[in-house]
Formats: sequence, structure tokens, C-alpha cells
Amino acid sequence: MLTKRIIPCLDVRDGRVVKGVNFQGIQDVDSPVELAKFYNQSGADELVFYDITASVENRPLFTDILRQVASQIFIPLTVGGSINTLEDFDRVLKCGADKVSVNSGAIKNPALIEQAAKRYGDQCVVLSMDIKRVDGKFHLFAKGGRVDTGIDALEWAVRGAEHGAGEMVVNSIDTDGVKNGFDLEMLEKIASRVDVPIIASGGAGKMEDFYQLFQVPGMDAGLAASIFHFKEVDIRELKRYLVKKGIPMRV
Repeated sequence: MLTKRIIPCLDVRDGRVVKGVNFQGIQDVDSPVELAKFYNQSGADELVFYDITASVENRPLFTDILRQVASQIFIPLTVGGSINTLEDFDRVLKCGADKVSVNSGAIKNPALIEQAAKRYGDQCVVLSMDIKRVDGKFHLFAKGGRVDTGIDALEWAVRGAEHGAGEMVVNSIDTDGVKNGFDLEMLEKIASRVDVPIIASGGAGKMEDFYQLFQVPGMDAGLAASIFHFKEVDIRELKRYLVKKGIPMRV
């Protein structure tokens, strides 16, 4: 049985890791390099690095900080932020990323997913989705959760998988930072439609939330930020707890 993954997320703005609630009220947390070192030593299975304002500011991702982060870790690194072209994929991979997360860039140009998968392999292409309920439907949001595209998120997930995304980060804006648990309803709906690994994001507040998450078929990983950043949950303790509950983990 494949082991489940625990993945901390570094949301980087102006060279610092930040965190908010429902994508609002952003607060400074720490240096991304120092946090990356900490997670590398703390039992994290992978690390995600998002330059969260690159897309909305129409600028390239901060590659200097990314290089520093990549140099400190020996676990897989997924990187996203203003990934709009194959050249952006290339630049980020050369800075030390193992996988590239594409969100707004794929919404603007859906062919980017297939082009990148053909050049770098499906395993390198991560489709990231920021999803929020609008009038009872799941809408896909762009520009760091700021813009409602009106696109049906469930249909978008299917398209992404069909065009070569090897993995998906599914982030619920409704539960982001609230710490009342993952958005299981939304995750179940997406998992029932695609057969690629799903990384669930948004809502983790305690160890039990990860156990509930891994009861949902198709969930491969749980991603969280503030509960790990502020030492509210220790990753090694979380993994030991999950193993006792019968969830396969790398410990």
C-alpha cells in the first residue's frame, strides 16, 4: 500500500513566509530558508513553495530565494507562482524544483499542461486549484484566489488530468486557515472524477483532521501551513498518530 504524505507549504510574499485566513489578513511568519531547513529535519515528506503574489503582480517568481530553499532540503520540492510558459517551468526546475505547480497560467492557457507534461513528464506537472463555493457550485479562482473565473472546478480537474497533470493540489478557499478540518465534500467530488494523486489543502487544525482526510478514497497527501509553522502540530508526532490509526506513513 502506498504511504500517505504530509506536506508543509511555504506561502512566500516579498521574500518572507506569510499566512492568512480564507486568503485574507496575511501575517508574517518566518524566513523561507529557515523554515525549509526545519521541515527537512522534521519528517516532512515533501515541501511546497508558492510565490503567492507573482501572478497578480505579473512578475517572475523569486528565483534567488528558491535556490536558497532548494539548497537546504533533501526532500521533493514543488514550486509555483507565475508559471505561464515552458520557459517558466525550465527556470524553476533549474533552480532546484522537482515538480512545478501551475494554476493561473493553465487557466489562461490550458495547453500549457499538456505541453509541459510532454516535455518534462506527467510526474513533474502539478495542477493547483483554488476552489470556492459560489451559489452552491464549486468555482475555480485565479490570481492567488482573488478572481472568480466562473469555471466549474470539478470539470477543470477532469480536463487537467486528461491533459497530463500528474498530481493535483486541491485548495479550498472556504476552509483555508480556518482550522476546522479539510473540505471533505469538495475533495470527495474531485477524487471521484480523477485518478491522479490528490494533495488536499486548506483547513487542517489538528491531527484528527488528517485522519479524517485519509478516510476519503483518492487522498494521497495532506498539505498545511500555519499548524506546522507555529508548532501547533509536530509532523513526526502526527505521523506516529496516523500509523497507530492504520494509515500507512513513512516514519
